Amino acid sequence: MTPPFLLPNNQIRIVSPSGAIDPIYIDGAIKALTSWGLQVTEGEFARAEYGRFAGTTKQRIADLQSALDDTEVKAILCSRGGYGVAQIIDKLDFTKFKANPKWLIGFSDITILHNAVSNLGIASIHGIMAKHLTELPVTSELVQGLKTILFGTLPHYKIPAHELNRFGSAQGKLIGGNLSVLAGMIGTPFDLPYDGNTLFIEEIAEKPYHIDRMMQNLRLSGALAKISGLVVGQFSYCDEDPLMKMSIAEIIAEAVKEYHFPVCFNFPAGHVNYNLPLVMGEKVKLAIYKSDTSLTY
Repeated sequence: MTPPFLLPNNQIRIVSPSGAIDPIYIDGAIKALTSWGLQVTEGEFARAEYGRFAGTTKQRIADLQSALDDTEVKAILCSRGGYGVAQIIDKLDFTKFKANPKWLIGFSDITILHNAVSNLGIASIHGIMAKHLTELPVTSELVQGLKTILFGTLPHYKIPAHELNRFGSAQGKLIGGNLSVLAGMIGTPFDLPYDGNTLFIEEIAEKPYHIDRMMQNLRLSGALAKISGLVVGQFSYCDEDPLMKMSIAEIIAEAVKEYHFPVCFNFPAGHVNYNLPLVMGEKVKLAIYKSDTSLTY
């Protein structure tokens, strides 16, 4: 199910369910979103700080639950990732959200929320958060890309070929997000419905052998045997390890070599400045050719 697209004067709520954020980025996001003609509100504790977290667990639950339940809120922007959603995800009630779906936006640790709403059959947006909205011009491709989706037009992407790509085409819902978060959710109620779907993965600041371990986790759990295609995003600040004898892309290619689904490497989404928005939980067609790769909704 695709949530209703936004209209002028709709309300978007900024919440901080994970790490604490510099308030300057919330101010910047409010300015950008207001320029789109939206009414911007923020959670009571969006600017809170409790150690590394944006408030206590009770505060973060209260803010996110309020945003999920409020029928006047048509979209929820998570201010940043970090760590923290795993502490609260099972304390949230999605009953009212399911009855009145709205757009949920964010990436990184917000992957858990994407998992949760995907399991409800509701689409969400893996995309830029408050920092990007503050630092990028409102005319930038990424800011306009997020706006375009929210106001009713799903994207079509075409990217250059990669030497490790595996050719072919696949269809299915786009699922996934941050690899560490996905691996941590295996076997929980917030694991993904992998069957017949296209998996997207990205990562930041993980050692190559950690990445291999997580890919083996997906393999051993049976997840990789179920997917229709794989989109490998950006693996940022993941330094190469000569002792692994393979690059990070080669590690991933090795982990999926026994399967026959198409694989796209170097998709421009993840912990990078050029982080294209992806609609998770929505059906996509992935087509990988020798010349290029397309991802179409």
